[in-house]
Amino acid sequence: MHGLEAALGQARVVVAGVDAQAPAARVALCPPATLISRLAHALAGSGVEVGGQDCHAEPRGAFTGCVSAEMLVDAGASLVILGHSERRLYNAETSADVAAKVLAALRAGLEPIVCVGETVDERKSGRALDVVLGQVRGSLPDELTGKAFSVAYEPVWAIGTGVTPTTGQIEEVHGAIRQALNQRWGVALAPILYGGSVKPDNAAELLKLAEVGGALVGGASLTAAQFLPIVRAL
Repeated sequence: MHGLEAALGQARVVVAGVDAQAPAARVALCPPATLISRLAHALAGSGVEVGGQDCHAEPRGAFTGCVSAEMLVDAGASLVILGHSERRLYNAETSADVAAKVLAALRAGLEPIVCVGETVDERKSGRALDVVLGQVRGSLPDELTGKAFSVAYEPVWAIGTGVTPTTGQIEEVHGAIRQALNQRWGVALAPILYGGSVKPDNAAELLKLAEVGGALVGGASLTAAQFLPIVRAL
């Protein structure tokens, strides 16, 4: 819940930086729903994509305040983040809820970014892998077969805290996710993103780790000065 119209200026700086020095990876900005249409217009023809932060599982109906996947597409989005830890925590979303939203995204033609991650208590109790893999199994429906999607590992205890897991912890979880994806879909090409206090000063180190195929950036994406160095670290 960050970003008013003034934030479009930061987005234009990001676009200028990306277009001036094309990165090795895809770049997308996922603003609040109120800015998606204006951002899509501002970014039209650039190398930066636009996504939503969530969607409802139904295409329409009496769901006051909710946004459907079809509405996101209509506003100009091509991707959507689903199952973010904050949605799971504050809105009590289950993996089944997330899977239903993934189906909605596919129905509307959106590419889903499906988030998974453990809390600090789950990590300390030694259940991190069980929790994460359970979310992977429960949040990714079979209908993703042959579709473009990504999984984002975001340890809840690292989001916005400035604390980053060790490289060994990240590689362990990303490796387990890759194995689960391969077991489910054969050789799964879906990238596994890392999210959790990704900053300009640690991005290069994180992005070179095994099975880290990109970054889901939080607070550091709010300004071009913080975000562009991360993009260039890819």
